[in-house]
Amino acid sequence: MPAPVDVVDPRVAPPDESKRPDDEHEDDQCDFHGLIVAEQVLLGQVEVFMTTITQPDQWLGVEVRHFAALDAVAREGSFGRAADRLGYTQSAVSQQIATLEKLVGETLVERPGGPRAVSLTEAGKLLLRHAEAIVARLDAAKADIAALRAGETGTLRVGTYQSIGARVLPGVMQRFLRDWPGIELGLSEPGTDPELYGAIESGELDLAFCSPPLPDGPFEALEVMSDPYVLVVPGDSPLAERKSASLDDLGDHVLIGSNTCASGLVVEDELHDRGYEVDYGFRSDDNGTLQGLVAAGFGVALMPLLAVAPGDDRVKAIRLVPKVPRRVVAVVWHRDRHRSPAARAFVEIARDVAADVERELVEP
Repeated sequence: MPAPVDVVDPRVAPPDESKRPDDEHEDDQCDFHGLIVAEQVLLGQVEVFMTTITQPDQWLGVEVRHFAALDAVAREGSFGRAADRLGYTQSAVSQQIATLEKLVGETLVERPGGPRAVSLTEAGKLLLRHAEAIVARLDAAKADIAALRAGETGTLRVGTYQSIGARVLPGVMQRFLRDWPGIELGLSEPGTDPELYGAIESGELDLAFCSPPLPDGPFEALEVMSDPYVLVVPGDSPLAERKSASLDDLGDHVLIGSNTCASGLVVEDELHDRGYEVDYGFRSDDNGTLQGLVAAGFGVALMPLLAVAPGDDRVKAIRLVPKVPRRVVAVVWHRDRHRSPAARAFVEIARDVAADVERELVEP
């Protein structure tokens, strides 16, 4: 009977007969140690990963009431007065500020102690700027829900300014109130462009007449008309005998005009680029005041033609040279807000009426 043959798996190397038992023991220890290290590294990676996906973002705990407390403290300069403003207790305001500081990881309020007023740190001022925008969007959302609930009844809040209010708005209101009797039309006249756009952004106004260019922000507008800038001169002055004049022709006359608005800046920049310095001796937001001062011989006014009341023989409007961009009149709204059917109808009526007014303007 033949001797048995050892079968060897070719995939397994034969043992090294030269190795001593001690060497084998040392290798086993190294392998075991390596496995432990690898396992610890792997577990550490898993722990880091699990911590990453389960660790909540602390900023998600920030609430609108925290922002309201920060705003009140900034305005009032004390926790006590801030509490009175909000209808909270002083300890509640202090707790909200402390919670907010913990959530954002920064000191937001300087607390000097004693009678000295508290104030915001740089981090507090920075956060408050963001908070104001967030609260404005919340106010806009609240206004949207109210408008959606109202349907074809409710209030449409419109902002305007003087020349539009005198020459365009009456015709718009007449048509709108006839077509939308269930809508209460609320009018306001913000004093400055920033106030106007701020009211649109916060939802205090649904629509507003404005003069582009628009500032940065959530705004959309439809242009409804344009009018030229003119020089309004005293009716009995030598300038009244001319059809046009430049700023260099004013001589001793004082240049007067309205407070700076977006369209006015465009005109001033254009004149500056052409070598003319616009140096107003007096400014007023009241068009009647400017026209009255011109009639009294106080100066010459640089005004949009629509702002000049017609039929006043005491003054005369003449062309401004060089020619500058016309003032554009538009209706602006918040582009992210719901616009009711009544709001859309108001814009269309404003476009039609303003186009009629523009056709009737007699340019010098």
